[in-house]
Parts: sequence; structure tokens; C-alpha cells
Amino acid sequence: MTSPASSSEAVGHQKSPWPTELRLNPGRDALSVAFDTGERFTLSAEYLRVESPSAEVRGHGGPKQIVRGKEEVQITGLEPVGHYAVRILFDDGHDSGLYSWDLLLKLGRERERIWAEYLKARE
Repeated sequence: MTSPASSSEAVGHQKSPWPTELRLNPGRDALSVAFDTGERFTLSAEYLRVESPSAEVRGHGGPKQIVRGKEEVQITGLEPVGHYAVRILFDDGHDSGLYSWDLLLKLGRERERIWAEYLKARE
């Protein structure tokens, strides 16, 4: 399926990578995301939960909150939000984070750095 060029593409702005697949693994503890760039990432439920873009995690405008105790969290559902994001529902009741395509791409591309920073901050 192709989509028409956006107005930003028409004036020479680079198009953001677009997801071609979101797939929840059978154990519900990881989400695979593929992009039209050919990049594919498998992101653990714990990683997605602790990096949620919600106000709870982002600190309501203050410093980012370190979320602990999510090693066993599972994903219970995925809900599309317009054409720009997905809401990930977790079995701990968390469901307020909207994961934009750009955020999922960043979480995939920068996983090693982001995860290492999280583990260090959690100590």
C-alpha cells in the first residue's frame, strides 16, 4: 500500500520512516516493529513500559521518573491512534502512553544507549 506524498515532501522535506508492521510476539513480552527503511526492531515489553511517553513516566513536566519492577510486564493490547501512533496497553494497567512512529524508531535505533542509561539510573 502506498500513500500520497505529503505537502512537506513536495517542498523537499525528508519523509519520516513509516512502520510497515507491528507484531506482538506470542509471549506478549515483546513488540516487533518494521519500517519502510528496512529496519526492524524487537522491543521488550519492559523497555517499552519504562520508556513510556506518558506524563507518569515523563515526570509531569519535571524530571523523568525511573520506573521499577516491570521485568515481568506484558503487553495486553495495541490500539491505533490516528495515523501517527499506537497506544500500548500493559497488564499492570498502564495505558496512557502514545507511542508515535518516530518514538518507536528512536527506541529501536537507540536501544543500547537508552537501556544502559535506564539500568544505570535504576541502581
